[in-house]
Amino acid sequence: MRVLLVEDDKMIGEAISQALHDAAYAVDWVQDGHVAMSAIKIHTYDIVLLDLGLPGRDGLEVLRLLRLAGKHLPVLIVTARDAVQDRIKGLDLGADDYLVKPFETGELLARMRAVFRRKGGNAMTVMTNGVLTLDPATHDATHAGMSYRLSAREYALLHTLLLRPGAILSRTELEERIYGWNEEVESNAVEFLIHAIRKKLGATIIKNVRGVGWMVAKHKS
Repeated sequence: MRVLLVEDDKMIGEAISQALHDAAYAVDWVQDGHVAMSAIKIHTYDIVLLDLGLPGRDGLEVLRLLRLAGKHLPVLIVTARDAVQDRIKGLDLGADDYLVKPFETGELLARMRAVFRRKGGNAMTVMTNGVLTLDPATHDATHAGMSYRLSAREYALLHTLLLRPGAILSRTELEERIYGWNEEVESNAVEFLIHAIRKKLGATIIKNVRGVGWMVAKHKS
């Protein structure tokens, strides 16, 4: 999943970026409200982590413009502003959650997972298509009664496929979801990850549609 981090504090930005990378998120980090708006116009994100006190354009203004433009992507405000009125304003402008600094990265990740569940209309803490189950909190995949720990990249790729069971995703689409701006991507990176996942979970867990891309099976009851 791809995250846009909008944070002008270098130390905080580096810490959050590293925590997100470790949790298998692709991260694009910008430090200015104007740049954030430009990034959202060009790229597709699964969530925006938005500071409020930004140069160029205040975070609340960024949020207001996003919602006016009909952008429904999740926004989690991450800020030092702890006044009740700031929280109310942020939530009323369309934020999905509001987290006050300082915070533990574990709480940030848990709140992100909760936002994704609400946006998906699903209260379940795991993802499944009836054959394969993926736990976002532990990165464990369960298949045929056996559980396997995935690497960060393996998890990111399988998570992307499980978001749309039955849909065929191309190499470009998969790379877009699991790598950030500044990450170098080898030409065979996707094939390498799929091979590693199949080795753990079975050769049929990810299906290849020749010349088009890859998919996992549709939901089974």
